[in-house]
Amino acid sequence: MTSRMTPDMNDLDATARTARTALACLDLTSLADGHDVAGGEAEIEALCAKAIGAPGRGATAAVCVWPRLAALARSRLPAHIAVAAVANFPDGGSDIERAVRDTRAIVDAGAQEVDVVLPYRELAAAPALLAAVRRACDGLVLKVILETGEMADAATIDAACRMALDAGADFLKTSTGKKPISATPAAAERLLAAIVTHEAGDAAARSRVGFKPAGGIRTVADAALYIGLTAQALGAEAVNPRRFRIGASGLLTDIEAVLAGTHRPAPGASY
Repeated sequence: MTSRMTPDMNDLDATARTARTALACLDLTSLADGHDVAGGEAEIEALCAKAIGAPGRGATAAVCVWPRLAALARSRLPAHIAVAAVANFPDGGSDIERAVRDTRAIVDAGAQEVDVVLPYRELAAAPALLAAVRRACDGLVLKVILETGEMADAATIDAACRMALDAGADFLKTSTGKKPISATPAAAERLLAAIVTHEAGDAAARSRVGFKPAGGIRTVADAALYIGLTAQALGAEAVNPRRFRIGASGLLTDIEAVLAGTHRPAPGASY
């Protein structure tokens, strides 16, 4: 994948269409340190209000929160906005019991999606942990976070992708957003290529599995790049909330500026 299909952001209509696509595919996220054990309720209330938005703006695809706050989020959102919560997060340890405990808490909270961190430091532990999590959240959307910025090389990323897909992942997600390197175009291309080429039994991943870049995506221009890569790899029809998500907490500000007509792109910004 060498060429990148991106909208012409000098075209105001194209810019607005890209912003609306990014909004519809956005997992609005609140995962502040410490809120896994206490506090954060006010932040989740505000997050849910932002996800719903003002009349006419359009809603986000989901909110993504700590497991202990998932029930609160679910109670504050309409049914068409999903609740995702994180498991084995952010360290990606190899403790299966802990990962399953997190997952069961998410299921019990009434959330629809589980974002689990693959044990990227101990890949040998990944198949058993992911299989256990998949069983614990049967029927829910499972996004597997690979933490690609911490992986040594492309071969390691490819191996992690295969493990996630073999375990029944519904999405491959680049990163937690808690490390210095989060989503990158190179990592996106590896994950998308893995989806395109993976087959398990009679089911091809390219017709089912989605992609989620996460971390460091702050502008509509950033989102446009990943929208283009996904359309190129999986087809334009895959750029919808069922197959494409963006994990970001700051992107909404730029989306709203574009939609309000107050956006001013940085000099030299490429969309």
